Amino acid sequence: MTIFNQLFTYQQLAANQLKTGSILCGGVGSGKSITSLWYYNVNERPKNLYIITTAFKRDTLDWERECTYFMLSKNKDLNNDGIKLVIDSWNNIKKYIEIKDAFFIFDEQRVIGTGSWVKSFIKITKNNNWILLSATPGDTWMDYVPVFIANGFYKNRTDFIRQHVIYNTFTKFPKVDRYIGEVTLEKLKNKVLVKMDYDKKTAHIFRNIIVTYNKDLFETVSKKRWNPYEGKPIKEISSYCYILRKVVNSDISRIKAIKELLCKHNKIIIFYNFNYELDLLRSFDKEYLVSEHNGHKHDPLPEGDKWIYLVQYTSGSEGWNCITTDTIIFYSLNYSYRIMTQAAGRIDRLNTPYTNLYYYTLRSMSPIDNAINKALKNKKVFNQKKYFQTINF
Repeated sequence: MTIFNQLFTYQQLAANQLKTGSILCGGVGSGKSITSLWYYNVNERPKNLYIITTAFKRDTLDWERECTYFMLSKNKDLNNDGIKLVIDSWNNIKKYIEIKDAFFIFDEQRVIGTGSWVKSFIKITKNNNWILLSATPGDTWMDYVPVFIANGFYKNRTDFIRQHVIYNTFTKFPKVDRYIGEVTLEKLKNKVLVKMDYDKKTAHIFRNIIVTYNKDLFETVSKKRWNPYEGKPIKEISSYCYILRKVVNSDISRIKAIKELLCKHNKIIIFYNFNYELDLLRSFDKEYLVSEHNGHKHDPLPEGDKWIYLVQYTSGSEGWNCITTDTIIFYSLNYSYRIMTQAAGRIDRLNTPYTNLYYYTLRSMSPIDNAINKALKNKKVFNQKKYFQTINF
């Protein structure tokens, strides 16, 4: 039986639609990596293969395990056709801008904006065949600009802006007011986007757990612009939002809510944002096996009957999988809808033994939590400056 016969039908359909310049778009856990490798094996081999992924997925050898299905090894001597396989992180993408006549798989969307990664990506795509994998390819047309340029639809970012972008003239900084020629943009997006549509066997059960917060302390910060933790005035917008969130997220009611959930679920992943939250969450280590995934620690997933895995959003929202629990708790809201979606996908895998997956979001009715929640419902990134303006700072 070939690996193609072992792909799900939706993966086979997607693989047959792929071509150089495509974005393979599938939900978290849909099997984008195995589908992309099949495409390479059939259409691009024996070109050398370069896989650009997250540092965590590189270090945990996720891609190397997938490659074994296709008799591919980073040891060139083990590949029958002498193929060179390189798996590296986005942090090192600049190392490969001189490569030619190879095939690149760009894993996890990182080509948004105008930074060095985008510049390296565009240079690489000029001399190589490639596809990009993403669960969340873009929220706005500006997010698609690098891929559109790499496909040759536009000469550069300036060319795209000239043809499609109308800026708001009443703001001090560049802000897109609207796009023109969106029919053309839709056609171009449909040309590069290959969707992996499938019926999930899992059911997502979302629960909002409403917790309390110290209203008096919140108003002290909000109205007097006072930092109660350092005993000094607040001067920056970012500090203002951070301190409001600290007042809200430090409330003991969140820990009490988790204790109640632990009576229902013995194995739990908890996503958090800030170090002070981690300090509070570490209190569970007396009763449970507690492991961490953050900027300082990359503990493996715990094993056993009772455990908690504390994961910082930025460090651990993507690049690892778990099929040994059915429960995630979002201790606090992240500003980004994309990151929240990626985080939820850690347990929603094709091979999970669970039918129901439980997601608990701890949220207060404070103005800051309500504003963040509203942005997430609209699939947007919470804007601190905009919130700042609404309360007349």
